[in-house]
Amino acid sequence: MKELSLNVLDIAMNSVKARASLVKIEILEDTETLRIIISDNGCGMKKDFLEGVTNPFCTTRTTRKVGMGIPLLKLQAEQTGGSFNITSRHESEYPDSHGTKTEALFYKNHIDMTPLGDIVESIITLIQGNPDIDFLFVHKMNGTEINLDTRQMREVLGDIPLNSVEVLGWATETLHEQYKQSN
Repeated sequence: MKELSLNVLDIAMNSVKARASLVKIEILEDTETLRIIISDNGCGMKKDFLEGVTNPFCTTRTTRKVGMGIPLLKLQAEQTGGSFNITSRHESEYPDSHGTKTEALFYKNHIDMTPLGDIVESIITLIQGNPDIDFLFVHKMNGTEINLDTRQMREVLGDIPLNSVEVLGWATETLHEQYKQSN
């Protein structure tokens, strides 16, 4: 993938498929590093599947025999001298605290650093396609914090769907304005 924001979209869609009701996307950035953390409260993965999940030939997809999202994110992080970690607790073993957490650390000054890309578009795409799931997005950088929490949006909007054109437009504008103010 040419942009990390597309990896974020792909990994978050794994959370959606795992029946998560809340997906947290955190980007923690300083002058040297960029850390992406995606965590959810989905069904989780059993230990045997988790051990092979970084292998591109390990997938739950039925439309193709390879899954590139997690292996590619791991490769991209490690190519910069960074690291990758994934932990998961399956609902059969942890009925009250299941879910998955994926974390990738990148060194921004490395020649193989993939650009973050249009993270706003990825977040809006997730909300648009999954209006019944809550997303918490936080990007900390330059001493500022950009955030969007659909749980707070629901409190204000009531019965108005998150994927309505007006709500998506507002969310897009709000994120762009936060990024503009952080520069």
